[in-house]
Amino acid sequence: MYYNDVHIGYYLLFAIVGLFVGQLVDWINKRLPEYKKVFTLEIFKEYKKVFKPNYILMFLTSIIYVALLYKFGISRTFIENLDLIKFLILVPMLLSVIVIDYKLQIIPNRLNLTMFEVGIVFAFLYGLSNVVITRDMCLGMLVGAGIFLSITLLGGLIYGKEAMGLGDVKLMGALGLYFGVSNIIIISLVAFLIGAILSIFLIILKIKKADEYIPFGPFISIATFIGIFIPFDVILIILMKIFTLGLYDKNTNIL
Repeated sequence: MYYNDVHIGYYLLFAIVGLFVGQLVDWINKRLPEYKKVFTLEIFKEYKKVFKPNYILMFLTSIIYVALLYKFGISRTFIENLDLIKFLILVPMLLSVIVIDYKLQIIPNRLNLTMFEVGIVFAFLYGLSNVVITRDMCLGMLVGAGIFLSITLLGGLIYGKEAMGLGDVKLMGALGLYFGVSNIIIISLVAFLIGAILSIFLIILKIKKADEYIPFGPFISIATFIGIFIPFDVILIILMKIFTLGLYDKNTNIL
C-alpha cells in the first residue's frame, strides 16, 4: 500500500523513529540548560536514573516525521532527499527551542551552534548540484540575523533595553541557512504575527503580565514549522491579506 508514492512501511518506520527522537529531545532539554554533555559514555546509566517517558514530545515528533515523509516523499538520490533529511534533523532542535526557551527564557548557545553547523553542511551539499542555492542560503543567514539584530539594537536605543535576546538573533541566523533570503523574511513576519496574537492571549488569560518578558523563540519555531509545511507563496498571500485588511488582490497584485 502506498501513500503519496511512499510505501506504508516507511511511514511506520518514520513514526517509530519519531518516538525515539522525541524522547531524545526530552533528554537534550534536561542537559543543555545545565551545560552538560548530551552524549557521554555513561549516557545509559545516567538516563536510566531519571528516565520518564515524555509522551507529548514522543508522539508530536512522530506525527511531524510522518508528515515530513508525506510532504517530501523519498527520492532515488541523496541530493534529491536533502530537503527531507535537513528537516528531519531540524525538527528536534526546533522542539528543544520551544521547550527550553518557554521554561527558562534562554536558547542555549550549543543548540544554536549545532543548528548553524548542520545548516553549513547542507549549504555545502546543495552547492554540489546548484551553487545558487548555497548562495541564497548564506544570504538567508545574514538577513535572518540582521533583521533581529536590528530590532535588538533599536530596542536598546529607544527603550534602553533589549527588545529580544541575542539567542533569537543567533537562531534566526541559523534558520536562514535552511530557508534562504525570501523565505526567512516571510518566517520572520509570521513569527511577529504569531507572537503578537499569542502574547495578547497570554496577557488576557493572565498567564503573563503586560510588563513581563515573553520568550520569542517558541514563536520563531512555530513560524518555522508553518514554513516547512505550507508553501511560502500561500503564506505570502495570507500575510498580504492580513496586513492590507483584505484589500490585497492576488490576481492583480494590487490593493
